[in-house]
Amino acid sequence: MTTNTTDIEIDIAGAISEAEAARTRLDFAKSAPKVFRAIVGFDAAAREGLDPALVELIQIRASLLNHCAYCLHMHTNDARKAGESEDRLHLVAVWREARHFFTEKEQAALALTEAVTLVAGGGVPDEAYAQAAAQFDDTELAHVLALIMTINTWNRVALATGKVAGTDERR
Repeated sequence: MTTNTTDIEIDIAGAISEAEAARTRLDFAKSAPKVFRAIVGFDAAAREGLDPALVELIQIRASLLNHCAYCLHMHTNDARKAGESEDRLHLVAVWREARHFFTEKEQAALALTEAVTLVAGGGVPDEAYAQAAAQFDDTELAHVLALIMTINTWNRVALATGKVAGTDERR
């Protein structure tokens, strides 16, 4: 049996529309516009000076850990548009087993992303912090930490308000 890609895309588009129509939770941006704008500003400031590919890898890893399909869909698409390879995108979830696909700097950022995202499991280990501190200067490290904090905030906003994967309200 062969599957027509166009049929799948139509089915996905229909399913996305149905899911969005069934959403009953509040629109955070409309309900708390000052808070929403503050998070947008925090996110923009966090990205300053960081490699856009690294930004997307961090956001993808945190979104995977937080099970945020909305943000995962958005950031994998952004990464593709920025020229990220499909191989690397598929391997972010298992980056430790595929280290050769990622630079030492990216590995350090991914390890720190995991530690900060899963902070309740025992804090941020000295080893993860030291590995990142060895790869980034203080300003970069502060921005990486801020980016990890913002994507975790965005994940929580999306999950709490029932955002639907496949919709991207930035456009």
